[in-house]
Amino acid sequence: MIAKVIGLLCVVLALALAEDKYTSKYDNFNITEVLENPRLRQAYGNCMLGKGKCTPEGKELTEHMQEALETGCKKCTDAQIDGTATVTDYLIKHDPALWKELTAKFDPTGTYRKQYEDRAREKGIVIPQD
Repeated sequence: MIAKVIGLLCVVLALALAEDKYTSKYDNFNITEVLENPRLRQAYGNCMLGKGKCTPEGKELTEHMQEALETGCKKCTDAQIDGTATVTDYLIKHDPALWKELTAKFDPTGTYRKQYEDRAREKGIVIPQD
C-alpha cells in the first residue's frame, strides 16, 4: 500500500513539475530559418509587436513574453533559453531596428536588460545600452 501511495505521489509530482514549464511543442522550431529570412523575421516581429497576424508559434511566444521576462524565464525549457539567446544575438547584430522596437514594447524602462546583461555576456552577447 505504501509503495502505491509513493508511486502515485511521484506521478503527481512529475506532472506538477511538467506543468511549471511552457509547452515544449515548438522546441524543435527552426529559429535560424526565420531569422535569416527578412520576410519571415519581420512577420514574426510584427506579430510580437501587435502589428500583424501571428502563427501558432508566434502567438505562443507573445503570450508568454512578459511573464518570461519578469521571472527570468523560469518556466522556459532549455531549448527556449537557447533560442532566446540565438534570437537576441541575431537581432542585435543584424536587425537592430527590430530589436529596438521589441525592447521598446517589452522593456521600455530597461529593467530587464539590466537583469539579463550578465547572462547575455556569458553567451558572448553584448546588449546595446541605448
